[in-house]
Amino acid sequence: MKKITIDNYLDSHYIHRSNWLRAAVLGANDGIISISSLAIGVAAASTTREPILLATVAGLVAGALSMAAGEYVSVSSQTDTEKADIERERKELKEMPEEELKILSQIYEKRGLKKETAFQVAKELTEADALGTHIRDELGINEISQANPIQAALASGAAFTVGGLLPLLVILFTPVKGMEYSLYGFTTIFLIILGATAAKTGGSNILKAVIRITVWGTIAMGLSALVGYLFGVNM
Repeated sequence: MKKITIDNYLDSHYIHRSNWLRAAVLGANDGIISISSLAIGVAAASTTREPILLATVAGLVAGALSMAAGEYVSVSSQTDTEKADIERERKELKEMPEEELKILSQIYEKRGLKKETAFQVAKELTEADALGTHIRDELGINEISQANPIQAALASGAAFTVGGLLPLLVILFTPVKGMEYSLYGFTTIFLIILGATAAKTGGSNILKAVIRITVWGTIAMGLSALVGYLFGVNM
């Protein structure tokens, strides 16, 4: 029987997967929907495979790079803010330790501890690791919420690529005539699988996740097809 420790107990919770799971689901969902929507819009106005394929490949490459870059910049900004707050907290602990101890004690009081107990807890935690305690309990930054720009960028870019390759395969192996309908059908299946997998991995309701991702994906593809029909010319 596996020995239960606090570390492996905490690691078993779904929230520890939230950072990379969010980036991966966002990337895959964006890859499937945006590339399918692009292809559907072009297919609705084209009678040959080449322009559809060209637009899809270009969209896939640009989308993956844009997704990775955007995620990196976004998460890096979050990391910079966290570092600035941590540095400010370090300075305040050095310049006014008594005031910081009172703030920490009040935080624990608001969480339900008696005044004396809250002060004692704050004092003991401050003696053990003052900065770490304030980072966690005053700023709300911990290992789960702490951002990782490179991890988020790689997860988003790779997931977008995997998601975008699925509609590309449909374009390669289905007839040009009526391709938009094939894309719609297969993309819906892809979205259902993605929604179910993400929900299972994150421990959430599978049906709710599938409905949410499918409905919004359908709206995006429908609008793209409409644009293709209204403004497209035969290519």
